[in-house]
Amino acid sequence: MRIVLVHPTGSNWMPGKRDITPTANRMAPLGLLSIAACLERAGHQVFVHDCLGPKVPQGNTANAGIILDYRPDMVGFSATTSGFLDGYELATRIKDARPEIKTVFGGVHISALGADLLEDYGNIDYLCPGEGEGTLEALASGEDLHRIDGLILRDHGQPVTNPPRAHIPDMDALPFPAYEKLAGFPKGYNLPLFSYILGPGATMITSRGCPYQCSFCDRSVFKKGYRYNSAEYIYEHMRYLRTRFKVRHINIYDDLFTAHRRRIQELCERLISRPLGMQFNCAVRVGHADNDLLHMLKDAGCLQVSLGIESGDPQQIEVFKEGVSLEAVRDTVRRIQATGLRAKGLFMMGLPGDTEDSILRTGDFVMSLGLDDMNMSKFTPFPGAPVWSTIFDQGTFDNDWRKMNCLNFVFIPKGIASKERLDELYNRFVKRFYSDPGWRRKFRKRLWQHRRSLWHLLVHLPTFLAAMRNFEPTGEDESPGSQVPRKE
Repeated sequence: MRIVLVHPTGSNWMPGKRDITPTANRMAPLGLLSIAACLERAGHQVFVHDCLGPKVPQGNTANAGIILDYRPDMVGFSATTSGFLDGYELATRIKDARPEIKTVFGGVHISALGADLLEDYGNIDYLCPGEGEGTLEALASGEDLHRIDGLILRDHGQPVTNPPRAHIPDMDALPFPAYEKLAGFPKGYNLPLFSYILGPGATMITSRGCPYQCSFCDRSVFKKGYRYNSAEYIYEHMRYLRTRFKVRHINIYDDLFTAHRRRIQELCERLISRPLGMQFNCAVRVGHADNDLLHMLKDAGCLQVSLGIESGDPQQIEVFKEGVSLEAVRDTVRRIQATGLRAKGLFMMGLPGDTEDSILRTGDFVMSLGLDDMNMSKFTPFPGAPVWSTIFDQGTFDNDWRKMNCLNFVFIPKGIASKERLDELYNRFVKRFYSDPGWRRKFRKRLWQHRRSLWHLLVHLPTFLAAMRNFEPTGEDESPGSQVPRKE
């Protein structure tokens, strides 16, 4: 069978603003690449079309034409919440041109909402919730539709949900993602600026699931449980990227890379004894970052670790980061940096229960940590997250899928007067962090190390300057609720 797997453009920025996300950080669609590798191993002819890829034309008309030029028998779409409607528009154009082509949708949005989508979106033939490798392989191989676990289909016009597919028990049985199917990989797929020294870069995922159940985190695809690749598999995966594509830095996007300590120890031992000439970034959690582990990561080539903190308000962190205290966060950041690793903090603004005071306390806490970098997401409630069931009672919610990308405030907690006020607090916070003299001194000392990022920034300077203007403080309110100082 001829199959095209599609990563839709989606809505990845703010309404009315130029989307700079592909310029700042273009990530390979790893889920699609894993499915592509499995389908190809099963004997199918597979193409991957990344609508966010380098040199891909804008607009669904042009992208639908490219997909049709592959003459597919089936087209699969991986859809986030913000990308679903764009994917559906592509599917509609494909069906209008060639109704016999089968369309199948998978991804987090489909896993969260399930069969209801078939009732409202007639140009979708099948839904594939959960892990897609086995379900797509069975579908492409022509198995009896009613016997394919994990498939949602229509029978006489009515949605039918087959039994769920069991999780892949042995992650090492999966082939490496089919990176080679991405046009322009790896140089066209840039990591976040100033997060790497060596290049080119790539991304990896070495586990599925998480042992924790944060209320804001959508677990629709992998549900509960935690599965992972062995140290040997990860090492060979890294070596493959190094030898095949000359990759020299890898961002590992596991939810919690260090949850299984022994495999990380074994991986570090391999990387230390048989170095690959690579660096990597990963994520840790408070309680999973002892000093010996941090030293192992550093010796193995780790450059930066991210730490999910979410809030600097004691009451909020108790709700959203169970078992974590602000003092433990402070201690973990200190020990990370003492090891010689860089510490990046991950936060959310606009969580249920947030007030102007809690946001200001978070800002003060962030500044006190002396972080090397940070990311402040705009809290977005997703249908598959535990918080979804009560979100309509905790504030106002604009349930517009296109805006649900963690870059727009679609939820306004009761303690905040308006979306405009929340946007103002966010913009002031971002400017405060990156205007801090201490952070700027640290950044200047590393500037030559980051000459690759600097060159990328200069090449795309107009785009980045336009993006920076999105974070200019608005209004002249200098009340106690807006004490983030202006800095020229």
